[in-house]
Amino acid sequence: MEFFFKPRGIAVIGASANPVKGGYFILSNLMKGFKGGIYAVNPAYPAIDGLPCFPSVLDVPDPVDLAIIFVPAPLVPRVLRECAERGIKGAMIESGGFAESGEEGKQLQDRIIAIHRETGIRIWGPNCMGLVDAVHDFVFSFVLPAIWEKGLDSGNVSLVVQSGMLSAGFLIDIMSNGIMGISKVCSIGNKADVNECDILEYLVSDSNTGAIGLYLESIPDGPRFMNLCRCSQKPIVVLRGGKSRKGAEAARSHTASLAGNGAVISGALAQVGVIEAFDFKQMMDLCRSLADYPQILPKDSRRVAILTMSGAAGIVSADFIEQHGLLVAELAGPTVDALKKIYPGWMPVSNPVDLWPAVELHGRKKAYSAAFQAVFAEPNVDAILFHSFVGGPASRMDMSNLVEMARQSGKPLFGWLMGKRSEAHQFQMDARELKLPVFGELYRAVECMAAVLSREALPDPGSREMPFTESTSIKDRLEKMLTVETGTLDEFNSKQILSLCNIPVVEEKIISSAGEANKIADEFGFPVVLKGLLPAEIHKTELGLVRTGISSAEEAGSAFNQLHQKVSNNGSVLIQKQIQGDPELIAGLIRDPQFGPCVMCGFGGILAEVMADSVFAAAPLNKSEARALIARLKTQKLLNGFRGFTAVDREALADILVRLGDLAVAFEQIKEIDINPLIVHEGRPIAVDATIIVDKIGE
Repeated sequence: MEFFFKPRGIAVIGASANPVKGGYFILSNLMKGFKGGIYAVNPAYPAIDGLPCFPSVLDVPDPVDLAIIFVPAPLVPRVLRECAERGIKGAMIESGGFAESGEEGKQLQDRIIAIHRETGIRIWGPNCMGLVDAVHDFVFSFVLPAIWEKGLDSGNVSLVVQSGMLSAGFLIDIMSNGIMGISKVCSIGNKADVNECDILEYLVSDSNTGAIGLYLESIPDGPRFMNLCRCSQKPIVVLRGGKSRKGAEAARSHTASLAGNGAVISGALAQVGVIEAFDFKQMMDLCRSLADYPQILPKDSRRVAILTMSGAAGIVSADFIEQHGLLVAELAGPTVDALKKIYPGWMPVSNPVDLWPAVELHGRKKAYSAAFQAVFAEPNVDAILFHSFVGGPASRMDMSNLVEMARQSGKPLFGWLMGKRSEAHQFQMDARELKLPVFGELYRAVECMAAVLSREALPDPGSREMPFTESTSIKDRLEKMLTVETGTLDEFNSKQILSLCNIPVVEEKIISSAGEANKIADEFGFPVVLKGLLPAEIHKTELGLVRTGISSAEEAGSAFNQLHQKVSNNGSVLIQKQIQGDPELIAGLIRDPQFGPCVMCGFGGILAEVMADSVFAAAPLNKSEARALIARLKTQKLLNGFRGFTAVDREALADILVRLGDLAVAFEQIKEIDINPLIVHEGRPIAVDATIIVDKIGE
């Protein structure tokens, strides 16, 4: 990828002398910053702006290892083949009119992909805005040359953007407001060859990149993307488009319907430490904050001191801090004593620290200096949020001193700013130079602080052995069951497979008569449940095929007769021990087209509809990753035994999730698994109902 980012020479195929054309913009942008060879290619001109213009890329002299192609789409395949013949390593195709435009364009894109596979030339795009590298003053793009008006503001945040015009919008916004700097912006367009994984791999190793933001509408190679994120020491933020696709409509199981809202991708990203953004400006603010504070802080570093000149702003800050899972720090005695020295006698000391009375008494400089020194020295404080107003000489503060105190203490410092527009902008510009995140919105300041403080080291990937396949007999039995059966397996056969994998299942048996129902019910002990099983039928309750709370042999016999009549000769009747317990959970598995087999865990029963609390992770999982998955559920109190619920044995639940992932990895014909409910009985989860959906291999 080096030839895309640091080429020795660039051929601009489709260069133009017309100052309103994209081919002119590309050439003009290169001439303003690129120091290597620049070669215009267009048979219509002998020269453009003093540069000789070549009739064909085949005529371009050495060195040239990158071609920027901006010609009509139908001409691109021929031009691309000439680039390969010329020995050019990479082509950045910025022309549109390919797969994004319909079937004819898709065929053109297929042709250039074929040329890539045949010749080995790498393709960036098509339908993209190319690359801007503000650190090196490289603009390999037809973006308007107006971005040079204030100069390229360099920084250490790099972006990968699937949309071309969005990347241009990012650049113009960033360069014009000056609040943050940029290392690289990479617009990858249709991703015919080079994709987000190729760019991410380069940026992870790029010395000029401190944090990486990506806007993506698809992640075709989910496993590779996850592996790159897992290995990255740099913070990664992702904003996804297209989350609302109606995946749930085609779902066959409850697990799959829960995945239809993008939860699988969110789970996979969280699994590898990626921070998910939900808005464009939010993504930028998260990136610049994480670039300023890239280190992972000690676990549970969530206690925040708030320094404000407004009691109301302090209260709102405290609300936002708790909303984001942080804590308003409790100040210890020495800190309280230090603050009392600047407070009037009538003012109690607390956090949030309201500084206005101290400012009135001693002036802004002394009050702020003493307060900052106190909270930076406070052992119960992990980070500081300060409020500032600018609007005159008396409102200025020595930010460099604050940043130095933050550096020496190892405590992140974030600011919220109000005041006169021009002075506030200058304040933010100065703060940016000091790598001090300052925001015009209080909520965003707290949100970005939470992203920095909440980053945790990823669980040890460890080994991912599949213990149930170590036994040849078990593996053979599983293969036989999964080869013979296809489609939706009934509850009994599904749980037979789970049981072979050492996933706890309820005690149960297929019965063939009322007398057998009486006998087995006595053996199990009351109460028992009888169910009618029909081929490929998941929703038994809705069909009246479930009888619960059976407390006598006579009831068992009667229930058998009723159910047997309903299922006739097509189905069977199942009797099982009725399990009592709380909470009811759901566990399952689906195969995602981008991330492969993904394990799910969530709350079931009535809680499933009320809380909609479920999480996903890509398989295979080890125990530490399974524990981390469970910890991402929002309703942790219920897992811990809140108000009469039995505390869940997390190790037992993690075992189940690990084995579900192992099962799917070992047998690719398994498409979906749905354990619903997974009842917690005396703390241990037990599969009470389950469905496995099996397709023939290759379908």
